Amino acid sequence: MVSFEMDDRKKIGLGLTGFGIFFSFLGVLFFFDKGLLAMGNILFLSGVMLTIGLKSSLQFFMKPSNYKGTISFGVGFFFVVVGWPVLGMILEAYGFIVLFREQCVIVPHKSEEQVLQGAERRQQTVFKRRKGKGQGVGFGKIIKGVLSL
Repeated sequence: MVSFEMDDRKKIGLGLTGFGIFFSFLGVLFFFDKGLLAMGNILFLSGVMLTIGLKSSLQFFMKPSNYKGTISFGVGFFFVVVGWPVLGMILEAYGFIVLFREQCVIVPHKSEEQVLQGAERRQQTVFKRRKGKGQGVGFGKIIKGVLSL
């Protein structure tokens, strides 16, 4: 099991990422306000970099498989700042999907794995309790009772 410890830097990074998503949502809600969209982009990127670290962020964005997403996200950010927020948001959304599609596949698999492991642990615990205390009627006792009739 992986231990994920939250230090202050990661907490601030997650907060900035959340505010970035919130400002981007407000920017879209207020008819693609370029100021809110630009602020959301800056907060989102700085939050991601604080959460996973600068080196990991650069490695993530500069992977050859992520070039297409990184370039489209960067060009979209440029278009938002220049004054074409609709085109910029379309490019950013495409870049976001390309960049994070691998994580979207991993998350349901990992959560399903966690659920199955939890169910297995509960089943083992129930079995140990019954076996250790002699409670419950086992299948063998039922068969012996039926055969003795």
